[in-house]
Amino acid sequence: MAKTLKIDFVSDVACPWCAVGLASLETALGKLQGEVQAELHFQPFELNPQMGPEGQDVTEHLTGKYGSTPEQQAQSRAAIAQRGASVGFQFRKEGRGRVWNTFDAHRLLYWAGEQGAQQQRDLKMALLKSYHGEGRNPADHAVLADVAASVGLDRQQAAEVLAGGRYTDEVRESERHFQQMGIQAVPSVIVNGRHLIQGGQPPEVFEQALRQLAEQAA
Repeated sequence: MAKTLKIDFVSDVACPWCAVGLASLETALGKLQGEVQAELHFQPFELNPQMGPEGQDVTEHLTGKYGSTPEQQAQSRAAIAQRGASVGFQFRKEGRGRVWNTFDAHRLLYWAGEQGAQQQRDLKMALLKSYHGEGRNPADHAVLADVAASVGLDRQQAAEVLAGGRYTDEVRESERHFQQMGIQAVPSVIVNGRHLIQGGQPPEVFEQALRQLAEQAA
């Protein structure tokens, strides 16, 4: 009988390694069918909480934040794209373009989670693909509503959530909770509230770790 593990996937839509990490985690869970049953919850983390509504050029942003050169950034994008392709996630070849504020995307994900775990998962993956695969603005309410509708969620309800500021307090509280747990980088995968798997690990790392944790829990 499969052992159920509660998995909190702490991440940001703007994080390329989060896209790789989620695809890797799902690949691992596919290999663990019959052994592990995952209760997957997506938790908010903002890489750039102070980012203004106009966004910022990605090269300018990364140079200012990390001191990296455009050449180094291109090499990093190529490496991430290769890792993504290995687990079925396609990054757009021309890079990410701009960095945006993602708070409203997290509010929409919180709402989707109230519709159901599968709805939240589908919206999360669609938002990652929209930004990293298509370069669409995750701060734009029309884009967010369109992405919600693309996975079967009610577009009008999504637009109302975004326009009204709902779930602001809930998202802020979730962000504080995981920061207080010591989460300072994403993706962070927390199993059963206490076991941390950090970073966009390859599928085999997730598979081995989750199998061990399931055996311990049994």
